[in-house]
Amino acid sequence: MLNDTSALPNIEENVENIEVLNVDPTLKPCKDHFLFRSKRYVEQKTQIEKYEGSLEEFAHGYLKFGFNRESDRIVYREWAPAAQEAQLIGDFNGWDGLNHKMERNEFGVWMIEIPDNDGKPSIPHNSRVKFRFKHGNGVWVDRIPAWIRFAIVDPSHFAAPYDGVYWDPPPSERYKFKYPRPPKPVAPRIYEAHVGMSGSEPCISSYKEFADDVLPRIRANNYNTVQLMAVMEHSYYASFGYHVTNFFAVSSRSGTPEDLKYLIDKAHSLGLRVLVDVVHSHASNNVTDGLNGFDVGQRSEDSYFHTGERGYHKLWDSRLFNYGNWEVLRFLLSNLRWWLDEFQFDGFRFDGVTSMLYHHHGINMSFTGDYNEYFSFSTDVDAVVYMMLANCLVHHLLPDATIIAEDVSGMPALCRPVCECGVGFDYRLAMAIPDKWIDYVKNKEDLQWSMKEIVSILTNRRYTETCIAYAESHDQSIVGDKTIAFTLMDKEMYSGMSDLQPASPAVERGITLHKMIHFITMALGGEGYLNFMGNEFGHPEWVDFPREGNGWTYDKCRRQWNLVDSDHLRYKYMNAFNRAMNLLDDRFSFLASGKQIVSSASEQDKVIVFERGGLVFVFNFHPQYTYEGYKVGCDLPGKYRVALDSDAFEFGGHGRVGHDVDHFTSPEGIPGVPETNFNNRPNSFKVLSPAQTCVVYYKVEEKPESLTENMTVEEDAAKPAEDFVEVSVKAAGLSDLASED
Repeated sequence: MLNDTSALPNIEENVENIEVLNVDPTLKPCKDHFLFRSKRYVEQKTQIEKYEGSLEEFAHGYLKFGFNRESDRIVYREWAPAAQEAQLIGDFNGWDGLNHKMERNEFGVWMIEIPDNDGKPSIPHNSRVKFRFKHGNGVWVDRIPAWIRFAIVDPSHFAAPYDGVYWDPPPSERYKFKYPRPPKPVAPRIYEAHVGMSGSEPCISSYKEFADDVLPRIRANNYNTVQLMAVMEHSYYASFGYHVTNFFAVSSRSGTPEDLKYLIDKAHSLGLRVLVDVVHSHASNNVTDGLNGFDVGQRSEDSYFHTGERGYHKLWDSRLFNYGNWEVLRFLLSNLRWWLDEFQFDGFRFDGVTSMLYHHHGINMSFTGDYNEYFSFSTDVDAVVYMMLANCLVHHLLPDATIIAEDVSGMPALCRPVCECGVGFDYRLAMAIPDKWIDYVKNKEDLQWSMKEIVSILTNRRYTETCIAYAESHDQSIVGDKTIAFTLMDKEMYSGMSDLQPASPAVERGITLHKMIHFITMALGGEGYLNFMGNEFGHPEWVDFPREGNGWTYDKCRRQWNLVDSDHLRYKYMNAFNRAMNLLDDRFSFLASGKQIVSSASEQDKVIVFERGGLVFVFNFHPQYTYEGYKVGCDLPGKYRVALDSDAFEFGGHGRVGHDVDHFTSPEGIPGVPETNFNNRPNSFKVLSPAQTCVVYYKVEEKPESLTENMTVEEDAAKPAEDFVEVSVKAAGLSDLASED
């Protein structure tokens, strides 16, 4: 395992042993930076262990701060060192805090103990509460407690402020998990989803509706991981969940904390792991219902955030955390442990990592791969140390956790273990890929597509660090932009998707290229794959959250599942192919294979041929030319047959490729003289390659049952594991470049 926590003491026992420099010798000129980073990390971790017992205990902050039951009383603690006085107010005391004044300790932590009343909690479950404190100027303000576990708003008012809620349901109302976490997959196939907009109706969907209606669809399409957006409470729905106001509270729009637990448990029962988007890169600028407003002192250490310009993100209109502050570290690390322990999440996708890595936050930066762009005074070492601590913590608490970084800069060592002085993430998102596809489908004619450029953008990643590839995400779906399918077919999607009439050229091309773009991205772009909810079947139109500019409508903040469920519409073909390409990886594990060799990227033929694991992939992007007897290179000799064919009838194709045809290899070149081989491959075979079609071939000895049979999920899951042969070969053919961009 890449982030094996058993190796973590290495960096602490010998700070100057920077193992990542041995893994990648090109980084040796940056040794001083790595040495400085490692010393800062060890110093911080050592201090935490000295004063808090351990990093894991430090991350148990939610057992101390916020509201907790201790014996026969409720104890509430809040860190607000700049406050002059403080009170607890709420429904329980008529919002009058005179009889519930709080006391401050030497660290700026305010506390109050509220004994039970006749054996019952003095603060009833599900009642509203707030923290009232006095500024240095004598003004009293009310804020939602920073560690609140639930917050609500009057749903009839879009701009109404939230109230904190004391959440402590009786045992009979608490959800109890029934199913264990599924084991970590060898390669994540991730379904990115937003619960609120996951229903067909123009309204906010609930956690329970998502669990019962959408999770079975995800499982049926052979994904193994769900990534949930917008789980942490955010007052502005249209922020897509990225302006968090309450970090320990689930978004109340979709239900209660117990409802979210039901969703996660249901996913686990289906064999699906669940990741949560965690936004520790910034916080909402709101002062009425967010963390902003606790920073009322004159010193930076009085704040969750940096003061002045350093504490404000100009483009996002949000506050920036002070990662060098002890209590900020406690708050953020405890936040990670909270979601793991309380809700049984299986990992995280860290949002906005580029903004965290650099003091300039990546604004107006174009990263070229020059190491000076990554390792300089522009690097925010405090933030890097925080992420090292976070990854160390999560992998210690949950060794099988999956942790993904959203980083556009391509910082080297971001996805190397902390014990090597890497930042410790398991994967980074290959963020340059979707931008390239949008550019191609919007701005280039088919014959202008460059096979070499496509291969370059898909393989441009550091071979020692793993990536999650995706052709499009929610960013490409936001109002003002278009999905790949909508860009390709546009208005034809309103009138030409009926399967009861011949497809127009635009629809046929659109469906064909949609399949090819998603599949080559998956097969060649990384060690994992991600798809945004609905894109698997070419969801038309954009995503537009209710906002003032559209009259607060939910019309385009939903998913039209009826399109893929209608047998007479062509959306079913894109969905079927999406299911099949996931099943291909499920059975051949090509995503987890280190063998990735591109043998041909012909600009003349518009054909890309490559091997991944034990499979041979042939992508013909030419809009007109079909090649008979097209010669493709391969590694192993033997007999090959079709494993997956985008032109098959069940995927809306024309069925031009024979699936029962045996393709026998021929040896190439002079034995022992590799340079005489065909496309540097020792063997070859000939295939039929129709225009704008992709076909995958397997070596017959390793073939499971046909991938195009209409097998149910239950039947598929019941197949004996010994039927499937895992391919394991040496790493080769990956581009060793400094940046993915």
